[in-house]
Amino acid sequence: MGENKHHEKESFFSSWAVDNRTTVYVLTFIIVIIGIFAYMSMPRESFPEVVENKIYISSVYPGNSAEDVEKLITKELEDKFKNVSGVDKVTSNSFQDYCLITVEFSEDVPLAEAKQRIKDKVDEAKGDQDWPTVDSGSKVEPNVFDLNISEEIPILNINLKGNYPKFTLRQYADDIKDDLEDIPEVKDAVVLGVDDNEVEVALDIYKMNAAGVSFDEVINAIKNENITISGGNLITEGNRENVRIKGQISEPSELNNFLIKPGVKIMDLAKVEFKEKEKTTYARESGKDVVMINLRKRSGTNMIAAIEQAKEKIKKAQETYIPKDIDISLTSDQSTDVEHQVNELANHILIGILLVMCVLSFSMGLKNALFVGTAIPLSMLIAFAVLNAFGVTLNTMVLFAMVMGLGMLVDDGIVVVDNVYANMEKGYKRREASKFGIGEIAFPVITSTLTTVCAFLPMLMWPGIMGKFMRYFPITISVTLLASLFVALIINASMTAGGMTLDNKNVTVSQAKKYTIIFAILAVVFGALRLITGVEYFLAVVTLSVLAIAAIWLYKNFFHDRIEHFQYTFFPNLAKRYQKFLRGLLQGKKPRNAFLGVVGVLIFSFFLYGVMMGIGRSKVLFFPENIPKQVIVYMEYPQGTDIAKTNTATKQVEAKILNVLRQYNDKKTGENFLVESMVTQVGKGAINPQVDAGSEADTPFKSKITITFVEFAKRHGVDTGDVMEEIRKAIPNIPGFTFTVEKDANGPPVGYPVSIELKGDDYDELLGEAHKMIEYINKQGISGIEKLQSDINKESPELIIDINRETAGNMGVSTAYTGITLRRALFGQDISTFKDVKDDYDISVRLQQDQRRNTSILFNQPITLQGPNGPVLVPMSTFSTMKEENTFNKIKRKDNTRTIMVYSNVLKGYNANEIVQKIQTSLKSYKTPEGITYSFGGEQEEQGKNMNFLLFALFLAMALVTSIIVFQFNSISKTLIIMTTIFLSFAGVFLGLSIFGMDFVILMTMMGIISLAGVVVKNGIVLMDFFVLKLDELVAKKGVETHDDLELEEVKEIIIESGKERLRPVLLTATTAILGLIPLAVGLNFDVFAFLTTLNPHFSVGGDNVMFWGPLAWTIIFGLSFATFLTLIIVPVMFYIISKRKIKARRKFVAKHAHDAEKDAEEQERLKKLYPEEFEEYHKKKDFGAEPETEA
Repeated sequence: MGENKHHEKESFFSSWAVDNRTTVYVLTFIIVIIGIFAYMSMPRESFPEVVENKIYISSVYPGNSAEDVEKLITKELEDKFKNVSGVDKVTSNSFQDYCLITVEFSEDVPLAEAKQRIKDKVDEAKGDQDWPTVDSGSKVEPNVFDLNISEEIPILNINLKGNYPKFTLRQYADDIKDDLEDIPEVKDAVVLGVDDNEVEVALDIYKMNAAGVSFDEVINAIKNENITISGGNLITEGNRENVRIKGQISEPSELNNFLIKPGVKIMDLAKVEFKEKEKTTYARESGKDVVMINLRKRSGTNMIAAIEQAKEKIKKAQETYIPKDIDISLTSDQSTDVEHQVNELANHILIGILLVMCVLSFSMGLKNALFVGTAIPLSMLIAFAVLNAFGVTLNTMVLFAMVMGLGMLVDDGIVVVDNVYANMEKGYKRREASKFGIGEIAFPVITSTLTTVCAFLPMLMWPGIMGKFMRYFPITISVTLLASLFVALIINASMTAGGMTLDNKNVTVSQAKKYTIIFAILAVVFGALRLITGVEYFLAVVTLSVLAIAAIWLYKNFFHDRIEHFQYTFFPNLAKRYQKFLRGLLQGKKPRNAFLGVVGVLIFSFFLYGVMMGIGRSKVLFFPENIPKQVIVYMEYPQGTDIAKTNTATKQVEAKILNVLRQYNDKKTGENFLVESMVTQVGKGAINPQVDAGSEADTPFKSKITITFVEFAKRHGVDTGDVMEEIRKAIPNIPGFTFTVEKDANGPPVGYPVSIELKGDDYDELLGEAHKMIEYINKQGISGIEKLQSDINKESPELIIDINRETAGNMGVSTAYTGITLRRALFGQDISTFKDVKDDYDISVRLQQDQRRNTSILFNQPITLQGPNGPVLVPMSTFSTMKEENTFNKIKRKDNTRTIMVYSNVLKGYNANEIVQKIQTSLKSYKTPEGITYSFGGEQEEQGKNMNFLLFALFLAMALVTSIIVFQFNSISKTLIIMTTIFLSFAGVFLGLSIFGMDFVILMTMMGIISLAGVVVKNGIVLMDFFVLKLDELVAKKGVETHDDLELEEVKEIIIESGKERLRPVLLTATTAILGLIPLAVGLNFDVFAFLTTLNPHFSVGGDNVMFWGPLAWTIIFGLSFATFLTLIIVPVMFYIISKRKIKARRKFVAKHAHDAEKDAEEQERLKKLYPEEFEEYHKKKDFGAEPETEA
């Protein structure tokens, strides 16, 4: 071994780990404990919480149309926001009585600072003299807030139904609501389906006129009587007594006896009733009325914990104060989805670990496989600890990153363990083999891991909401890969130094019997505990014990010999064949032909995929097509429609949908095997987040039906996408009642697939142009469009009262007083409070219902004036006129310009990109009037932005990877070889997509290609480093200057021998990476925990995760499979081609200089003979450093 001493390199940290194994083992134990604790405590959710860098400003301005709100509130605020630094975009929606402005800031502005900047500008606007006021005379108060989407979406619906009045159900719902809001993780609980109660004083206008009583007199009578006042303290005979005048009513009926004026009581003019407020909400479950509680969680808290506590609270309520005949059902339980997705990905990880361990066991032996396999759980536990410390939740993005990194986590360990094993075969002892084996490859292992991490890092720069959503992927995989590097260089170093052996001994019969008895005792003990306690975990121990016994005997009698054969016969034979193949390939023109052939395959793959797209076998998609877990039907009438009419129409739609869903009832049980729940909301809670995000406006004209399906494995093979189309076709055509049918979003909101924004100043002209455009596109006969519609209409009815100022002024009537009188009559006025034991209820005064819905009565109601002989009643119609008009339902603005959106969903089976392209082509011949422009937004706008970023990220990843490789090898040619394999690996991606007819999903496939750049480069670096290491040894042995001074045949032999030596780690790292992704790519679902506790694995193939992550997984599988071939074939070929050229160039360089030197020597000898004295003098001066004299 003395001849190899100069190559016995060590890595400081690895050598430290070898010398301090006990410390490393304790550190490993601590890592396990902390990692498990972090995993258990991390909040679970389906997708990451996304907080957009947006500030919302809402403002209520009662009694005003959308146009008035725009003019007086929206535009004034928008003008203030123009010059706020950091603002990217300002959008607004002005409704009747209400407006909502959204200010989007750039990513570098902290949300809190952005909010303060907007608040300052709002305060500045409120300080203006012309800022509007409300009826009370106070200024309109805009509300500035930020919005966390995760806090707005209900995580659970609790539905109460029974043979009780709605008010009684509401009281029980309020009690449950109070209990639920005590849960720390819960933000709030909102009761729907029934409105608050109130005490209504419904006045009869005719009786008021007859009695000469005005609204003010009724209001003052109630205000002045329904009051409790402290009179102070009375001191008598040393006692201090509190004097209290008690006037508040204890029952609503007491109001009847309040005197308005002598001889006139409230009961003479009005009907007093304790009743539900005017309807703003309906809720139903499967068509039956319910009182519903929407539960929402706080940001950053554990959804599953919140729902589990909520269920406990509900169970306790049912046991204590909820009557037995009130049925409580739970729907839209988000925790089941989250648990299912998290468990599914966790099972993918476990299956991946088993597959990886099987491959490693056959390739490296069981003990060495265990050394390598420890990298997977330890790396993940380290990642969990780090992520939890930074407040990251456990979501599908995090888990998928771990699934994707699963195969790569063992890469470093494979290289480390394989090289330590190789050093032991050379005769080194365990400790020396660990130190020198890791020392040899530590630097390439570190750089190869860093190149992989660098390939993912550019994704952290992803802008916008999509970036906030997707960035957890690069963060998690980077942390996990760096953790695997730590495990490989520290923990694996310690383990190999302590336990690696060259032999692969089988289990003896006595050992097998001993372990069998131990596990059998465990099985019996825990089986008995399971029978006594019923705890499922005990059965898991029993199952594991039985599996362990089976594994011991299978290993002894079957697997050991197969592993031996694979290690010592199959793999060496494979290596010899590869060596022979490589030697034949590196002959003559074969290397050049091989390289050109691979380039030809790359070009052909692009061409083939283009053909597949041309014939419609493959499509380009923005986001993966998901199988619906929910189908949501959004419906609406024109604004101004009464909620009762909306509810009637919604019931018709409900009936049709129920008919569609009944065909999925189980024939034996009658239960629906497909649908988990169907929930209807009318009015409150019925907004569409795609159109109305952040809006708090009343929506009596809107409704929503949400159908939630059971999890994928329980659907009996039914495609819920087909069910969605059946629902769409079944919805009846109700005049004026528009609808859209959508499925649950797979990721952050990006808008509709077809979305056209028209901009202009004249809204009437703009709306007309929108309708013309819809009509024009519909005539083109483009298939796949669900229904083009505009988000703006001018169908909101409005009753305009014009005051004759001169007539009214002469009478002493102001416009404000007229408006207040009309509002009191119609809308009512809350004037006091009725308090019972639990709650406070408003006392509201208004006209009785039949009169306030009568235009003639309202318009002719008397106004009280002060005449010379006392109050005089004058009909409103004497100084005003009335006319009916239609107005806009809302007015949208984007960056201070009015806009209208024409939008549609795309039907199942159609490609949104192709449809949009057809629309764009058809609109080339469509001319818009001057002053009106249009552009495509929504999903198309997001698609363009994200595609541009992903291309930028790909090039940046390439640049970072290139920099690291140049830094390691200090060679352009070696870097070029490795980088070329990345580009050539794209051939594998497009060949795979073409052969299997898969879609190019812009987000996922591009992320896969970027990821591929980091994955592919690892084996190339390790193989290249091995080439360099062996060449360095030969250069040192021969005493030459560079690799280029070696003979070509010597370089060829080193390439062949190095390839043979690195064959196993290259194949293993690629195979493990691919196998780690296979469960996710095919949707292989095997519930490990269920199998251990119930012996039922719930085996299935497919599912929601495979639809979302499959395109990314397949991209890496296809690319990596082809890249493995490139690493083993093209890297040696390219290295040989370049080495051949460099050696040839070196030979020419040396020959030229040798020739020049030879010619120079001959000339010197000739001059010496011709001019001996001058020659000697010349060289003397030159030797002493003097400049020889020359003749001019």
